[in-house]
Amino acid sequence: MVFNGPVTDQPGSGVRRRDRRGRGLRGPLIPAHLPAAMTRAERFDDLVVSTVERLERRWARQLKGTEFAVEDVPPSDPAPWEERGVPMGRYFPAESGMPARIVVYRRPVEGRAHDAEDLQDLLRTVLVEQVAHMMGRDPDEVDPGYHGG
Repeated sequence: MVFNGPVTDQPGSGVRRRDRRGRGLRGPLIPAHLPAAMTRAERFDDLVVSTVERLERRWARQLKGTEFAVEDVPPSDPAPWEERGVPMGRYFPAESGMPARIVVYRRPVEGRAHDAEDLQDLLRTVLVEQVAHMMGRDPDEVDPGYHGG
């Protein structure tokens, strides 16, 4: 039998169901609903969201309108008040119609964490310190479980 066209789902659909060696398309190795299917960046984002939600339960009024963001690495120009070294997070005050923003830098935080539990603790510390800086309070006041930086 001679076949002169692609193997398709339905005649005329143009959807190719097999690769050139006839093995078929490869599917995902891990189903999307399992935690292992998430990338490191997605898991990090989820940790940030859960930590921010925890802080917002206590400080909803003070954090209203504040944006939280994750960036891979900080810009190369440190703020004048920052010490030497790579920052793990930064607070940007509201200005020119832009809301206040707290940014967490994923790669420096991940690089300093030893394991998943340490990552969660470090992320909590970074966010608590930035929220405390924004509100002009001590980190211990923002989160009584604060470990200190």
